Amino acid sequence: MENFRFITGKLIEWYKIHRRILPWRGTNDPYLIWISEIILQQTRVIQGLDYYNRFIGRFPDVRSLAAADEQEVLKYWQGLGYYSRARNLHATARSIETNFGGVFPEDYETILSLKGIGEYTAAAIASIAFNAPYPVVDGNVFRFLSRLFAVEEPIDTAKGKNKFTELAGRIMDPSQPGLFNQAIMEFGALQCVPVSPDCSVCPFEAQCSAYSFGRVNDFPIKRNKTKVKTIYLYYFHIRSGIHIYLKKRKEKGIWQNLYEFPHIESETPLEWEDLIRTNDFQAFFPSVEPVHFRLVLKNQKHVLTHRILFASFYEVEIEKTPVSFAKFIAVPFDAIDEYPIHRLMQMYVENYEL
Repeated sequence: MENFRFITGKLIEWYKIHRRILPWRGTNDPYLIWISEIILQQTRVIQGLDYYNRFIGRFPDVRSLAAADEQEVLKYWQGLGYYSRARNLHATARSIETNFGGVFPEDYETILSLKGIGEYTAAAIASIAFNAPYPVVDGNVFRFLSRLFAVEEPIDTAKGKNKFTELAGRIMDPSQPGLFNQAIMEFGALQCVPVSPDCSVCPFEAQCSAYSFGRVNDFPIKRNKTKVKTIYLYYFHIRSGIHIYLKKRKEKGIWQNLYEFPHIESETPLEWEDLIRTNDFQAFFPSVEPVHFRLVLKNQKHVLTHRILFASFYEVEIEKTPVSFAKFIAVPFDAIDEYPIHRLMQMYVENYEL
């Protein structure tokens, strides 16, 4: 298929008819495009829409985001997951404020150098905001192009990513890169969907190589499967008078700088008799202090991209605060909303009386 402009025309024609009306479309403000692209990473549009509106309502521009405290930024991100996205947004806003006077940089290479912005996001911002001819290549684009041309190169290899980026660049009309990029992403999201696409109404039915070979479900091809790890979490909802205790997760990871109950992690399930014999449990609850435990929730399943979590929550009544609690934060029952917490904690707080 040599007539690449034919593909461009078909995509844009389809997009003008079928595109969703979304608040970050119809703008060339790089800040708004940036925020929308980061929110929509690993997040469905229907879920991300409310978060976008709320986030932009509080942080309408680079300077307001840069001036905010990280804890507040994380609180506005609460529930979206992948909290490194929020931390990177905040750090990048401060970098733009410091190094560019609060004005979002225009050239692709400078945008790409910003923390938390990869090739895909840089291309989206540069093309949509500044009409720069850089193709976007995300999961939707991989899927559409791999099916259209029956590309056997795995998408999770450097060679594969380069091939698809080159292919998208050849198809893209350099005079309207932003419109093209939005069209091809939307087409993959709404028409060329991962499972059981309705090829009978696809404008590329006659040109699609995968469809002609009866292999639509074979594409895109991946070489490696994601390894999923199972982790067991044992949380302690500790009550002392009008206070509960929280711990800030400082170690690097998916929930860095979020607050949660003191807990113990294990790669294997622990019965109560095993749990109380762990070193962490003994450190939390010295045997000299009277403590009362009640299992409130057992093995609540929570699935992340690379993790399957099983969380159990114990309500704990203490009569005297152990010295070991000095590393925790005592918070009044009704003040927990002031602290950013992850989804597991949020589900517990919403469903169980503190």
